[in-house]
Parts: sequence; C-alpha cells; structure tokens
Amino acid sequence: MPGNRQIIVRELPKGALTEAHFALREADRPVPGEGEVLLRTILMSIDAANRAWMQGATYREAVKAGDVMHTYAIGEVVESQDASLAPGDLVAAEARWAEYVTLKARRAQKLPRLRPLSQLLSVYGIAGKTAYHGLIGVGRPQAGETVVVSAAAGSVGMYVGQIAKALGCRAVGIAGGADKCAYVVKELGFDACIDYKAHADSKSLYQALKGVTPDGVDGYFENVGGTVLDAVLPRMNAFGRIALCGMISGYNGVPIPLTQPQLILQSRLRIEGFIVSEHTDDWPAALKELGELVASAKLKYRETVAQGIEEAPRAFLGLLAGRNFGKQLVKLI
Repeated sequence: MPGNRQIIVRELPKGALTEAHFALREADRPVPGEGEVLLRTILMSIDAANRAWMQGATYREAVKAGDVMHTYAIGEVVESQDASLAPGDLVAAEARWAEYVTLKARRAQKLPRLRPLSQLLSVYGIAGKTAYHGLIGVGRPQAGETVVVSAAAGSVGMYVGQIAKALGCRAVGIAGGADKCAYVVKELGFDACIDYKAHADSKSLYQALKGVTPDGVDGYFENVGGTVLDAVLPRMNAFGRIALCGMISGYNGVPIPLTQPQLILQSRLRIEGFIVSEHTDDWPAALKELGELVASAKLKYRETVAQGIEEAPRAFLGLLAGRNFGKQLVKLI
C-alpha cells in the first residue's frame, strides 16, 4: 500500500520543546470514507499557537502524545467521496504533519489557484486575517495614534504595523535582533523598532520604548506577553486598547506573570483576546482591504519556507526561538 510519512508527537514536553519530542514514521496512506476527501499536503502552516495546543485543551482540542502533530495546511484533493470537491481541487483545512490526510469534505475550504500558493497561508491566509481583525476589530486605531506591535517581524506582526501606517498611525515594533528591527523599519516602513534582546529586563525595555513613543501608546497588538507586556503597559495612554493575539513567552514552559495589573485599572484600558477563526464574517472585508494594500505596495510580505516534512520540527523550534522572518511554512511538494 502506498506510504504516508508523518511526524508524531513522541511525548509531550514538561519544559522546553526539542526535536526529540517528535518522530518521523511511515504509515499507510489513508482511504477516504463517505463524505470525505484524501488530500496530498502541499504547504503546512507553522504557528506559535501549535505549542499552546500541546499544553492542553484551549479553544480547540489538545495535541496528545502519539498524535500526528496538528496543523493548518493547503492540500490538493487526490480522491473524493463527496460531490462538493473533485480531484485536483485546492483546499485549506485543519490537517496534520503528514504527506496525506483524510477529512470530511465540509471541513475543507476550496481555494482559488492563486500563485504563489504560499500567499494563501500568509498575507491572504490566517496571518493576514488575524492582523486585520485584531488591529481593526479590536485595536480600533485612529489616524495620528501610536500603535505598538510585538513580534513585529513575525507572520502577523509585520502586517499589523503596515496596516497601521496605511491608516495614518505611528507604528512602533518590538522584535528580536538588530537585523529584524532594521527590516521592520527600512523595508516595512515602521517608524521605529526596539530590539528586546538588547535589554535585560522590562524596565530597560520600558526606557527604550519611552524614547520612541513620546506621546504614549494608544494601541498595542500583543503576540508575546511576559516582560514585553510589562514594558508596554506603563506607556499605555488612558483608554488605550490592547488586542491579545498570542502570549508566546509562556508557551514553552511556565507563563510569566503580569507584574503591574493595576495599570489596567489606572489607565482604564480595554484588553480583548480573540481567535480569528471565530470572526469569519470579517474575512471578506479583510481580504478586500489586504488585496488593495498589496496592489498599492503598501503591504509587503515575507515568508520563511522549509522544504520537506522531516524539517517541520526544526522549523517549529526555529519559530518559537524567533529565527523566522514573516510566515513560517513547510513545503512538501
């Protein structure tokens, strides 16, 4: 029977995640049942949220030891037992780190044959939609305001700052490394970027942030949490808005506690967490706006692509360590 290479979770980590927590195995290619399709995986999305799934049930089911690692992917329909999809169709779906997967046809979203396909997972995919909804729907920026975004060179943060600039805001990034900060300012057009790796603690980071936000911070797009959030909170203006997209600082172990929660009350801040998949009604508007920004060269994108399913664990660890620029993907074919 034809083979199907997969990456399984050998064991769940109790601390830092390593490649040893994963294993490559050969399995039989699955056969679709009634109402199902067989997909050949083309591109897999690698996201920080995948690490949170390994800590227990969240807004979705937990990843357990022995599971084929969960992911969001683009695939081509190879076989179909449902009239809504035919062989050759391209779809996006919740999938696995595997060369072939079966799933209910109703859980697959048919995609246009846009090239490059990677855009459907980056600027026009979950990353772009997350940036748009978090900034527009939660952050509600107004022209002239200052917007700060952490993980500013990451798959979501890079879009947040550019959209903020297009809306007439001052955009300030926080990223890990001088090269990322230079990219964010020189290539993406942010007004400033702070290298958090150059600061020993939140107090030092706060001082650096103070220097580039003379009028305070009106909106903050949070991807990191921990000491970065502690540095930003004291700079927030009264009635500021914080969109909680991710808290990657706590994904690889014990979460870092918030040290000054009283600032939320003192500054009358509005903080809202969101899961973009729960806001599909916003997606048509997001795609229209993102398309216009790309067409007008006001929105640039960058991707980091690893080749081959066996590279998925290394790509995942690189993402968690901040070694990627923009969207991290794994290309299988």
